[in-house]
Amino acid sequence: MLCFVNAKTSCRKFVLLTATALVTVTLAGCSTGTSKMTTGSIPKMSKPITEMNASELSRAAESVGKAYEKNPKDRQAGLNYANLLRMTGRNDQSLAVMQQVAIFHSSDREVLAAYGKSQAAAGQLQQALGTIQRAQTPDRPDWRLKSAEGAILDQLGRSDEARARYREALDLKPNEPSVMSNLGMSYLLARDLRTAETYLRSAAQQPGADSSVRQNLALAIGLQGRFAEAEQIARQELSAEQAEANVAYLRSMLSQQNSWKQLAQNDDNNTN
Repeated sequence: MLCFVNAKTSCRKFVLLTATALVTVTLAGCSTGTSKMTTGSIPKMSKPITEMNASELSRAAESVGKAYEKNPKDRQAGLNYANLLRMTGRNDQSLAVMQQVAIFHSSDREVLAAYGKSQAAAGQLQQALGTIQRAQTPDRPDWRLKSAEGAILDQLGRSDEARARYREALDLKPNEPSVMSNLGMSYLLARDLRTAETYLRSAAQQPGADSSVRQNLALAIGLQGRFAEAEQIARQELSAEQAEANVAYLRSMLSQQNSWKQLAQNDDNNTN
C-alpha cells in the first residue's frame, strides 16, 4: 500500500520518502512477501496483512512474535515476525530479529535477502547493499535479489544502476509486476511521472499484480493532478479505513502550493 507522510512535508521530500518506502515493498518479495502472508503464517488471522489496519497488524506481530520466541531457530517464524515488525514501524526490532535469524541460517539466500531488507529499512543502506550482493550468486542469479539491489541503489541516488538491476531482473523474470512497479517508482523518484505511470500501469495489468502495485499506480496518477482517477484506484484496493487515510493525505498534498502541479510541470519539461 502507499506510505504517506505528514501533509507539511514538501512535495520533493514526499516523493523521496515514498521511494524509500518502496524498499520495504520491494525486498519483501525476497522472503515470504508481505502481501502473500496469510492465515498459514499468521496465527489466528483471517486475511492478508496488506488488508489489516494498524491494530490488526500489531496483534499479528504479537502472535507471530510469541511463536518466534518459543523457537528462535524457526526460519519462517523469524522471517514473518521481521516483516510484521517492519510494517508496524519497528525497524530496529526487525533488524535485531533478522540478525538472529541470519546467524542460524547464514547460507540461506532468502534469509540474507530479508536481512538486507531489514538493514535498508533501518537506514543501513550500504550494509544492506553488501548483504544483498553477497546473497546473489553469478551461476544462479535471482531476479528478486536483482530487484532488491535496485531498490537500495535508488535510495542511494544511483538511479542508472538501479534501473539496470531492474532490467536484469526482468530479463530473468519477464513481465514480473513487482519489478515493473519498482522500475516505475524509480522514475517517479526522478520526477519523470509519465514514464513512471507507463511502467506502473503495465505492471498493474500483469497477472499476479498485488495491491501495492496498483496503489503505486494511484500515486503516480495522483501526482499528475488526476486525483479522481487516483482515488478510484485507491478505494478499490484498500479497506474503507485505509482508503480514507490515504485519500486524506493525497488531498492535503494537493492543497500545498500547487506542488503536485509543479512536479507535473517538471515532468513536462523533462520530456520536451
